[in-house]
Amino acid sequence: MTTMTEASVREFKMPDVGEGLTEAEILKWYVQPGDTVTDGQVVCEVETAKAAVELPIPYDGVVRDLHFPEGTTVDVGTAIISVDVGGGSAAPAPAAEQPAAEQPAAAAPAEEPKAAGSGRQPVLVGYGVATSSTRRRPRKGPEVPVQQASTAIQTELNGHAPTAPAPAPAAAQAAPAGPDRPLAKPPVRKLAKDLGVDLTTVVPTGPDGIITREDVHAAVAAAVPAAPEPSVASAPAAAPAPYDTARETRIPVKGVRKATAAAMVGSAFTAPHVTEFVTVDVTRTMKLVEELKADKEFAGLRVNPLLLIAKALLVAIRRNPDVNASWDEAAQEIVVKHYVNLGIAAATPRGLIVPNIKDAHAKTLPQLAESLGELVSTARDGKTSPAAMQGGTVTITNVGVFGVDTGTPILNPGESAILAVGAIKPQPWVHKGKVKPRQVTTLALSFDHRLVDGELGSKVLADVAAILEQPKRLITWA
Repeated sequence: MTTMTEASVREFKMPDVGEGLTEAEILKWYVQPGDTVTDGQVVCEVETAKAAVELPIPYDGVVRDLHFPEGTTVDVGTAIISVDVGGGSAAPAPAAEQPAAEQPAAAAPAEEPKAAGSGRQPVLVGYGVATSSTRRRPRKGPEVPVQQASTAIQTELNGHAPTAPAPAPAAAQAAPAGPDRPLAKPPVRKLAKDLGVDLTTVVPTGPDGIITREDVHAAVAAAVPAAPEPSVASAPAAAPAPYDTARETRIPVKGVRKATAAAMVGSAFTAPHVTEFVTVDVTRTMKLVEELKADKEFAGLRVNPLLLIAKALLVAIRRNPDVNASWDEAAQEIVVKHYVNLGIAAATPRGLIVPNIKDAHAKTLPQLAESLGELVSTARDGKTSPAAMQGGTVTITNVGVFGVDTGTPILNPGESAILAVGAIKPQPWVHKGKVKPRQVTTLALSFDHRLVDGELGSKVLADVAAILEQPKRLITWA
């Protein structure tokens, strides 16, 4: 057996992959002890308060040890992996010196049996499972299995527990062993974790055997038993089930959700918010959207009302540049920005994020459409980088996609204004002296009253509304 010297072992520490971040959660390891790695090779994926990021190793060698299992939150500057750069082979640590989380299953106390299905990994693209010694850190609250929760609900609704399905034969429950984990993107893993779904039991339908969100939801639906048909001579309904933890699910506040909560609280209690509203006829804008879809200049691009709303806001900012500013508390100065990094609030499985389009003011309409499409697709895939969420100057949040008429949005920290767009729907409207059905929406503009007074905020909102009512102003006001 080759012996390694401690001098040849390099420790790779958790870097600060954002701007001033203090911790990150290890989502997935791409290497194992004994694997050979090269300079620049991605060894793991981590989730920060801003984004999911892949970490490359900065040198060549052989992996000696992974210091933390997947699911562990690690402080920046803490060593997460050891690599022998001297060319030696990794030797496993003696069983007596292994951490508790890596002891063989046989050594676990009898009163704490390992949960069925935990730590299993598939062989190839979702086929087969094998036992793994890696364990995720304990959650702050009890996990509620989907089957257990659905049984409790059925018991309360029907007065008795549904008949349990017959156990599958032992041969059907067994599966081949293998070294890989189920293939799924981080947002899908989080969804499965929140719903209590074991990914090793999910049948993948995505390309190359990747588990999709739809696969997870299908697994949840399959786990809920059908309610039995009521009987004419049924017994009186039993009393509701006693209050217990099976009727709750606790979700740890961390990552993007934790950062968003802290930012919103800080913004709400630091900047004095004022919100103004306007309802506008956007029928002509909706017609223009349909015309642009057929324009060859927009071939392959996604054209929707948000594109023209974004352009309208950019024009309004050019006409009222003082709204595009920030408050410097330390210097006691108002900083007016001569560029617009346009933020778009995006709801993702990891939480609310606000990536922004850099220098959106300088883009043509087709370029803006391309940037919006890339921003949305990247956010949905959970691949938004920390840099893409820094330096925003003004934000748009489209609550209309949820059928909501309007809202009072909270400012993104460091920005002076945020525009909320409500649902666009037909309403009776006085048009040319007659009441007609028109496409109508409500806009809401929140702004920091320390640097944007009522006159300036009203002018910006009025300009956006005027452009959406008469989109030809995109040309005449350019």
